[in-house]
Amino acid sequence: MVTRIEGGYRLERRRLWPYAEAWEEQKRLALAISRGEAPNTLILTEHPPVYTIGRSGERSEVLRTDLVEGGIEVVETDRGGRVTYHGPGQMVAYVLWHLGRGVPDVRGHVSRLEETVIRSLGSLGLKADRDERGGPGVWIDGAKIAALGVRIRHGVSYHGLGVNHEPDLGHFRGIVPCGLREGRVTSLAALGVTLPRETLEEIFVAHFQEVFGAYPAA
Repeated sequence: MVTRIEGGYRLERRRLWPYAEAWEEQKRLALAISRGEAPNTLILTEHPPVYTIGRSGERSEVLRTDLVEGGIEVVETDRGGRVTYHGPGQMVAYVLWHLGRGVPDVRGHVSRLEETVIRSLGSLGLKADRDERGGPGVWIDGAKIAALGVRIRHGVSYHGLGVNHEPDLGHFRGIVPCGLREGRVTSLAALGVTLPRETLEEIFVAHFQEVFGAYPAA
């Protein structure tokens, strides 16, 4: 058995990872982390186009059957939240994190995820914030730029968040995003911020380590 390294974590990067495969790997890792057999893990990835329906969502919130018939997969998943979209051009961060013994601090964990995104966008000159009326996530001028949903199992959080770097925003119009009937969705590209994916990831990782008090596991 590997002893868990307090504060340490493993960073993994994947490209165009099918959603179902990512979900299964997260469940496997969450169990291993809960047993002390693996360190906390941050996975940065993106998915082929997919609509995911969280535990509070409904299939009726997927509005555009033509987009689904055109190749956007629909998956009912176990994360919190309603319906969202993942696709190329979005930076997905899966945070598999042991929240400690006893009652897990889910609200604090969600707040740390949001804070990581807010600080990362701040480094790009953007003022982002939370919007309690819109639920978990990060917003800029009334438009959502990062969606968030987690699941806690065996004291370990998995799933995480998606930051809209340069996705096809038209695909969000095929759903009721995060249950917001009049919700607007934006991206860094739509806001005129252009940068390589690798640069965005490095900025995110730097702020993630600050907010979570984490460091790379040996």
